[in-house]
Amino acid sequence: MLKEDPSVAAAKFIQAAAEQILKNVNQVIIGKDDIVRFAIISVFSQGHILIEDKPGVGKTMLTRALAKSISCSYKRIQFTPDLLPADVTGVTIFNQKIGNFEYRPGPLFTQFLLADEINRATPKTQSALLEAMEERQVTVDGATYQLPKPYIVMATQNPIEYEGTFPLPEAQLDRFMMNIQLGYPDSANEILVLEQQQFQQPIESLNAVISAQDLENAQAGVKNILIKREIAQYIVDIVSATRSHPKAYLGASPRGSLALYRTSQALAAIRGRNYVIPDDIKTLARPILAHRIIPKNDSANDPAEIIETILTDAIYTAHAPDSPAARR
Repeated sequence: MLKEDPSVAAAKFIQAAAEQILKNVNQVIIGKDDIVRFAIISVFSQGHILIEDKPGVGKTMLTRALAKSISCSYKRIQFTPDLLPADVTGVTIFNQKIGNFEYRPGPLFTQFLLADEINRATPKTQSALLEAMEERQVTVDGATYQLPKPYIVMATQNPIEYEGTFPLPEAQLDRFMMNIQLGYPDSANEILVLEQQQFQQPIESLNAVISAQDLENAQAGVKNILIKREIAQYIVDIVSATRSHPKAYLGASPRGSLALYRTSQALAAIRGRNYVIPDDIKTLARPILAHRIIPKNDSANDPAEIIETILTDAIYTAHAPDSPAARR
């Protein structure tokens, strides 16, 4: 009996898990399938998410719903100007009972962390997240502590009100795999939201549909999805074009290339394929790359438009595979 191709098995598992999560989250976040799917892709790719949108559109609910759907621990930090790094990472204190110092972990120690209004904290406090996001560990007073697995940071910021805020530095923005916006619901879906919450918030009765171990298996399976050298070249061509675009002051980093590479594998699997095609790259280019670009004359140039012009000009130089066999 022939053993199933690992990439095929991974694609089946990832697609089934994603469909379960999407259906579950849809009980809380209505009419935003594409955005929820983007969030799932980022989570399956072990990436952090920045949700930049207006107040009251469901940014916090999305994070909570994902955490509950995957049976993961969840904590929320409300970022404010007086928040200190130790309030985030934890502190080392002297325990008189044992006559020694002991470490008391901060709210970073969870599987899903909501960093609410992250740009309201000072740069010093914002930087407390850098090591956690990149290395999944925290160093306090010279001692290093591993964070739980899986570990996902979902941060929010309000793009309307900037008074008393501290814009995220490029180094921090670059650590977010994806930047998404939920937007307002349309009229029909907003009526459903009202009716749905007549008696209670649906998040309270939401149950887990996969386990944390299932998520780790999906994250490992994403790496098995096949991706051609020509596809990798296509990714590099797009990212390189952001660095030389006449309207861009700063383009995307190699971390952006890797993010686009990994998320395209996750998207291919969610779409039922064990191989990546150019359309996967085009679908993800904007949420993966736009927040990594600093445009010239900020008010006149939009990073999303820069991405669109690049996608129009970039040419994939090989044919996408018609089957897994064509990939080999």
